Amino acid sequence: MTKMTRIALAALAVMGATTAMAQSSVTLYGRINTTVERQKVGDESVSGLYNNASRWGIRGTEDLGGGLKAGFTLESGFNSDTGTGSAWTHPTSGMSFARQSEVNLSGGFGMIRLGNFVPESYYATADYISMHNHDTGSSSDALYYDPVWFGGLSTKNKVGYRTPNMGGLTVDASVSMHEKDPTVGPRKNGYDLAANYATGPLHLGAGFSKVGDNWQAALRGLYTFGQFTVGAYYQRNDQDLIGTRNNFRLSGMYAMGASEFHVNVGHASKWSKVSDSAATQWTLGYNYNLSKRSKVYGYYTRVNNDSGAAYNAPAGKDFSSIAVGIRHNF
Repeated sequence: MTKMTRIALAALAVMGATTAMAQSSVTLYGRINTTVERQKVGDESVSGLYNNASRWGIRGTEDLGGGLKAGFTLESGFNSDTGTGSAWTHPTSGMSFARQSEVNLSGGFGMIRLGNFVPESYYATADYISMHNHDTGSSSDALYYDPVWFGGLSTKNKVGYRTPNMGGLTVDASVSMHEKDPTVGPRKNGYDLAANYATGPLHLGAGFSKVGDNWQAALRGLYTFGQFTVGAYYQRNDQDLIGTRNNFRLSGMYAMGASEFHVNVGHASKWSKVSDSAATQWTLGYNYNLSKRSKVYGYYTRVNNDSGAAYNAPAGKDFSSIAVGIRHNF
């Protein structure tokens, strides 16, 4: 083999490796969100530093050719106020990927997802209109209830499918195949369905989830006109032990340069089998965007519980917080 041939082969090998690397990408991302707050539960007040769902993650894709892509996401929570790891559902536990750990395959047919991820019915409804602090911290939506998320299945052991974008419409469906543990008796799978439609300033969504005989259904709308954005959702719940209830929330934002002014109010009617279990939550907030990734903000939030309601506080006690914070995305 001549020297020139060897050089040519080496060059082709390098070019091939470079092409393969160009077809794959891995991204580190995250958010640090921390507030200083004065919280009050009933007649007791406390001041402190609080984490607002800080997280970090790794996501990647590989172009397999012919429009087919393989991807993954690994996402972990951490407590920004203490630096300790957070498993999301158990905030004092160690670092894990309990927030999200999925592998997926996508193409013209849509996307197939396997692993651990949040019900898309939540993102399509309650989360979508929670604009002031992305539904985190003490001002997050205390009234939304999903039997898949809160009924023991959480986000785990899921097989999901997402359609391609069909003229602004996408649909997500998933089943949480909770492994049957004979020591705890039979357990039921969870099902989740979500739809999102966006065209210009109008954004619509719907979500449905079910575990056994427990279910929730919700509808959402959001509209932007000029500097104003308004949103709302309505949710209906049916739970075996506590009955049925209705829940709704309205939110609004006025944007002026780097400033955002926020207001939202939600009300959950009483559960039909629990006396005096209604509650109302409202929040006033202000964000100042230092950049596309960083902001400083403040808010006042309050939950008024009836004597049989226990949202963000023991039954019959009210909750409130006044907070200032910094959020940085990376």
